[in-house]
Amino acid sequence: MPRIYLDNAATSFPKPESVYDAIDHYNRTLGAAAGRGGHRAAVEVDSVLRRCRKRAAALLGAEAPEQIIFAFNATDALNIALHGLLLPGDHVITTAAEHNSVLRPLTALADQGGVELTVVAVDATGRVDPTEMRDAQRPNTRLVAVQHASNVSGAIQPIVDIGTDAHDAGILVLVDAAQTAGHLPIDLAEWPVDLVACAGHKGLLGPLGTGLLYVRPGIEDQLRGFRQGGTGSFSDQDRQPTTMPDRFEAGNPNAPGLFGLEAGLAWLEDQGIETIAAAEKALTERLVSGLAPLANISIIGPPLESPRVGVVSIVAAEMEPHVLATVLDESFEIQVRAGLHCAPGVHHAAGSFDNGGTVRLSVGPFTTSTEIDTACEAIAAITAN
Repeated sequence: MPRIYLDNAATSFPKPESVYDAIDHYNRTLGAAAGRGGHRAAVEVDSVLRRCRKRAAALLGAEAPEQIIFAFNATDALNIALHGLLLPGDHVITTAAEHNSVLRPLTALADQGGVELTVVAVDATGRVDPTEMRDAQRPNTRLVAVQHASNVSGAIQPIVDIGTDAHDAGILVLVDAAQTAGHLPIDLAEWPVDLVACAGHKGLLGPLGTGLLYVRPGIEDQLRGFRQGGTGSFSDQDRQPTTMPDRFEAGNPNAPGLFGLEAGLAWLEDQGIETIAAAEKALTERLVSGLAPLANISIIGPPLESPRVGVVSIVAAEMEPHVLATVLDESFEIQVRAGLHCAPGVHHAAGSFDNGGTVRLSVGPFTTSTEIDTACEAIAAITAN
């Protein structure tokens, strides 16, 4: 029985063959550190990493490649932003739908650093009302931190409305795009936001250990770096460079990972984000349509006509999520994720928290309609009695 992978919201699989080839090429042929040598292998590494940054900037519509900071995942990128921006007395607005990669740093800053935090409730689909975000503003509000799409329900947040209201009040905006970068078109020229965090290993199709933080020009001067060290540049100075992106990239970057990320970004360019988004939308509609008629299944999230990504969570009557996920894996070779998905607030809003969360199915660019149909048939068989 062939393996069916429907856990792309955690990390994408499979990757394009070019990603595997790029990582293997670095590891077997080059092996040099970036920015740490003038020999041919090091020069090639530098060239690929520059190309990676340039592709990422083009994908997001960033003003310049230098505004893209390499991180080790979206969580790392979010921590760079949150710990770098916020000071005691600052007020932050976020939502109950956020991933723990936002909620935990903010809670730590509130506990240890005197940052004030307001968490705005979301509805049962995981979507926040932008009016409530606006109403939560205070004179000392420094930042709004909001996800682009829920990793539990797939609901897309009204980023433009939230960002416009924040900017009108002189408030910075940080967006967690872990579930949308590479899945949906993002044009930062059209977004009223200041920082965007992306996972390299999800929709961008790179390997684990890669991520990005976009910083709008001028905001870097408000962002304190909390890592200092070698950059391969300005080596005569004992202070971290102030140039972008060196001021936030201390130490050797994950060169093999970034080789893979560059190849993933190139693959996305070749395919076209609009084409990928359309295909994943069709797969999501097929998945929801196949699950909706099942008598013992409830779907958590917005209706198909609402903005959403290819993340679908379900609850089975009288069957714990981990049990359903285990049977899918062991009996049908279908791999999904069960639990709270590091986003407990969505489950509180949806009423799935006390039962251990949901079973989440998430599509990717290599998911097929046959795999979707097989998954629906398997869930129907398991939950029939």
